Amino acid sequence: MSEFRKANTDRPFFVTLTVVGWIDVFTRSEYCEEFLNNLEFCRKNKGLKVYAYCIMVSHIHLIVESEEAKLPQIIRDLKSYTAKRIIALITDSHTESRKEWLHYMFRYYANATQQNSEYQFWQKTTHPTELITVKVFDQKADYIHNNPVEAMIVNDPVAYVYSSANPDSVFKVDE
Repeated sequence: MSEFRKANTDRPFFVTLTVVGWIDVFTRSEYCEEFLNNLEFCRKNKGLKVYAYCIMVSHIHLIVESEEAKLPQIIRDLKSYTAKRIIALITDSHTESRKEWLHYMFRYYANATQQNSEYQFWQKTTHPTELITVKVFDQKADYIHNNPVEAMIVNDPVAYVYSSANPDSVFKVDE
C-alpha cells in the first residue's frame, strides 16, 4: 500500500474502497453486513478506529485511524479478507441473479491487472487523504454522510441505513 508511505499514518485518514469497474455489489444487505462484520473485526482485533463510514453501491468511504500506525496493513487485510468473503457469498448464493456476470467481471479485472489470483474485487488504490485539521476532518465526514443524498438514494443523510449518519446504524463508530 505504497500510497500511505509518505504519510503520518497515526492520524485519521479518509479512504475510499472501490469495487473494480465501479460494479454495484453493495445492493444486497448480506454483502454490506459482511463488510461491516469485517470492519468490526479490524476494530476489535487490529486497533482500527472508525470515525465515519458510508457503504454506497460500488464503493465505501471511511474515516479511519490506527493508534499503532499500521493503517496500511489493516486496510490491506480488510480489503483482502472482505473480497474473499463477499465473492464466496456471491458464489454460494441461491438468489444472486448476477452471479455469472459478477464472476466474469472479477476474473476480467484480475487478468487485466495480471494479478496472481482468480478474481479481483477491489481497485488497488484507496486514495488516502490525511486529515490534519478538524476542519478537513469535518468536511470529509460531511462528504461521506451526504454521499447517499447526492446519489439521490435518500433525501436526508440520517435515513441511509449503511452510514454513520444514521443514529440507528448497526455499526457504531468511535468517538
